[in-house]
Amino acid sequence: MIEPTVYLVDDDLSYRQSLRLLLEEEGFNVEDFDGAAAFLVFYDHHHPGCLVLDVRMPEVSGLELQDHLMEKGVRLPIIFLTGHGDVPMSVKAIKAGAVDFLEKPFDNELLLKSIRAAIATDARMRMTIAERSDIIQRFNRLTRREREVMNGVVVGKANKKIAGELDVSPRTVEVHRARVMQKMAAESIPGLIAMALKADICEIGG
Repeated sequence: MIEPTVYLVDDDLSYRQSLRLLLEEEGFNVEDFDGAAAFLVFYDHHHPGCLVLDVRMPEVSGLELQDHLMEKGVRLPIIFLTGHGDVPMSVKAIKAGAVDFLEKPFDNELLLKSIRAAIATDARMRMTIAERSDIIQRFNRLTRREREVMNGVVVGKANKKIAGELDVSPRTVEVHRARVMQKMAAESIPGLIAMALKADICEIGG
């Protein structure tokens, strides 16, 4: 299992070093960078963790880096740090997905609490993505007819109704339904419905 990393991006060397020392003393894995460009060269989106990011930096600001990551589909939780914070800036950052916005100087315990929460958020997001991917892979292994039967089952249609719509016998629907449950590794119909909702693979309610 890969340990999460706190990615620290701040152009102030002394501040960055002191913050890295604080985090390492608390047991965090830390990688620090003097700007967005250095971070982007190093960062692997498969690696879990969070980003502690200074808002005002030369060349590429923290908010611009946030926008760039979002455009690339990267949802790494971000904690913004600033010595020049204002309400509109913080609102923009939070609306764009930042988990916190702290003004320097800040309480160390507040930062540590925020980092732990961000790492937990990242872990939940990655688990959800992995679960969704697994469900989609199973769904893609179904035959066309099995998918049609599954679509009927998850919206609550009886076997007889599904059979009539597909112009097959109810017994054939039962066979396909059993195969769907097996291939999807679903222990119950509610479980199958939950999978369909989580991965958005059937037109439930449509």
